[in-house]
Amino acid sequence: FLSEANISGATLLHAELIKADLRGAGIRETNLTEACLREADLRGADLRGAELIQSDLSHANLSGADASETYLSGANLSGADLSG
Repeated sequence: FLSEANISGATLLHAELIKADLRGAGIRETNLTEACLREADLRGADLRGAELIQSDLSHANLSGADASETYLSGANLSGADLSG
């Protein structure tokens, strides 16, 4: 479980975080290029300035997450919950 974890500024290229519990996590300015976050729980996470380039966020729960200034070029957001 990584809920409430602070991994801000980390480099996690190609990370496999399928179904990861990242609720309320600090992921600010983290490089998650080509990471797999399929079905991850990112509710309320701080994603400001994170790099999610070509990452798989399909069916992830991003409700209430702060994704301002997040880089999502080529990211797969199909079925993701982007509410709130």
